[in-house]
Amino acid sequence: MNKFISVGVLCALFMSACTAPAGSSSKNPVSAERYRNLFHDALKKDDKAIQQKIDTAWQQLFYGNDQSERVYYPVGDDMAYILDVGNRDVRSEGMSYGMMISVQLDKNAEFDRLWKWAKTYMQHTEGQFQTYFAWHCRTNGEKIDTNPASDGEVWITTALLFAAARWGNGEGIYNYRAEAQAILDTMLHAEKRNPLASNTFNAKNKQVVFVAMSGEDDYTDPSYHLPHYYELWAIAADKDNDFWHEAAQASRAFFKTAAHPTTGLMPDYANFAGTPYLHPNHQHFRFDAWRAGANVAIDYVWFGKDPWAVEQSNRLLAFFDKQGDNYVNQFELDGKPLSSDHSTGLVAMNAVAALASDNGLAPKFAQALWDAPIPSGQWRYYDGMLYLIALLHVSGQFQAY
Repeated sequence: MNKFISVGVLCALFMSACTAPAGSSSKNPVSAERYRNLFHDALKKDDKAIQQKIDTAWQQLFYGNDQSERVYYPVGDDMAYILDVGNRDVRSEGMSYGMMISVQLDKNAEFDRLWKWAKTYMQHTEGQFQTYFAWHCRTNGEKIDTNPASDGEVWITTALLFAAARWGNGEGIYNYRAEAQAILDTMLHAEKRNPLASNTFNAKNKQVVFVAMSGEDDYTDPSYHLPHYYELWAIAADKDNDFWHEAAQASRAFFKTAAHPTTGLMPDYANFAGTPYLHPNHQHFRFDAWRAGANVAIDYVWFGKDPWAVEQSNRLLAFFDKQGDNYVNQFELDGKPLSSDHSTGLVAMNAVAALASDNGLAPKFAQALWDAPIPSGQWRYYDGMLYLIALLHVSGQFQAY
């Protein structure tokens, strides 16, 4: 695919209008009409109330009480990290979420602080994992595990591309587009540079791998499948554009094999054929898998490629509707409960899944997110990040730049 695409061709690709949402970049490739606002449409909340809820969540999670509320911690004059509070460490997942939230909310200063910390302490400059990010670090920047986790690379890359579109490119590490292109190139060509590394995407089946490292690259994680991001890379990348489009198609096909036909639940880890990967505990619907239903829905909302996404979203919400309001957060794929805990992060992701549903349950799940308190306390990191991401999606403010 030619990387120089006219606005007209771009709009034809997505079969949508060229009009960008009010207040957003004209480089937004998804038409304004595709961003659903369930808080307004289903719950009749006004714009002021919606914005206040988002602003309050941002303020608490980024600038709230050090001990019980915030997850964003500045370091010096120009860096910051997102803390996994419960484990007292920093993860590429959290850094990527913090960067994405910042670019969505037009918070350039916070974005740059997070990006510089990730670039300085997490990204490898040499060796087996050059250009990849160590997924797991201490708050002083020391690497705990050197290997990458594929979702970190995927989200960081997309956040950088959005930053380039919203704010333009600066110099050095703030040339967001150049930094994103370097990661994209590594994700498909790492094996050519170092035989000990793996590509982030399996060349044969075009699916994202669990870890780009020999021995951990022969299976996947359904929640790492983000076809809506790959579809954007097919436009924005300097090369390999056809591969990224095919990867988006491969993920859509994979979802159909990974989702349980009755419950709609997907496992944490899966084989490329969609069957559960028999890793202790992770063959079930657990914490990673919360995000899979949201990924299916957002891909459909943005690009509308496969009506199966509506069926899947309906199936998933119908399952949780039957569990009652305080459903637990872990299940076997056939629906057998595996815990007694109820989690805001899962409530948040189910509200995002509701964006693609048409079975009348969307208002209930949007209301559950609206009513959920902002996560606080020891486990506020994962729940809090998913909560704020969901607020942006369900209000139509999480957009593709």
